[in-house]
Amino acid sequence: MALSITTWNINSVRLRMPIVEQFLKSHSPDILCLQEIKCQNDQFPLEPFQALGYEHIILHGQKGYHGVAIASRLPLTEDYRTDYCGVGDSRHISARFQHGGKHIRIHNFYVPAGGNEPDRTVNPKFGHKLDFVEEMKALRADAEPGVSAILVGDLNIAPLENDVWSHKQMLKIVSHTPIETDGLLEVIRKGGWLDLMRQHTPASEKLYTWWSYRAKDWSAADRGRRLDHIWSSPDLGAHLKDIGILREARGWTQPSDHVPVTAYFDL
Repeated sequence: MALSITTWNINSVRLRMPIVEQFLKSHSPDILCLQEIKCQNDQFPLEPFQALGYEHIILHGQKGYHGVAIASRLPLTEDYRTDYCGVGDSRHISARFQHGGKHIRIHNFYVPAGGNEPDRTVNPKFGHKLDFVEEMKALRADAEPGVSAILVGDLNIAPLENDVWSHKQMLKIVSHTPIETDGLLEVIRKGGWLDLMRQHTPASEKLYTWWSYRAKDWSAADRGRRLDHIWSSPDLGAHLKDIGILREARGWTQPSDHVPVTAYFDL
């Protein structure tokens, strides 16, 4: 049975609801995971999602900042939210669903961006990011016996050399500093996760999901980064059929600086 799951940092769901609806009408993933919804739960635009068949919605909103959501055509159960670093930010939500005879736990993350200076002694935001990633190292893909796992989200780290436009020029830029990239790769290793986006695209090839608003012509400059990720427990790796990165969405009206990334499975 086919299954499609999309992750997308939408950078305000209410502001960008027209392009969310455009995407859902044209691509119709089974599950859509959003980051930076930037609204409280009671402000989330439920009706447009429900009108398009996404009747199962779980939210972890926050006034003006952060916030994550999962909108699904499939029933969602056993949802929970983890307060990483104990600061009350809405950066994680999780739920279980069933498909193709499998029980699957899906995690949706928005890792802190970390500010501009990669030094926690002068930049508390960077320290928060490093602490958040450290706590993620405890998250296991096989945490629940008999339950597969998928982890998606804006992790705000491009861990491999070809996840950025210039490895050498980005080494001192937040999102690609060695302490961040080593940390995220350790999350993958310790947790037993598969980096699905690199399963069909080798590490030797460039792969981006984000292009800065600051570029006058983002497409021509093509100074991208792979900040958005889809991981899974090892048992789902063989079922992955494709990964789609909708680059064209970066050029839509009032776009996010991130584009939708979709994993297609055959379970």
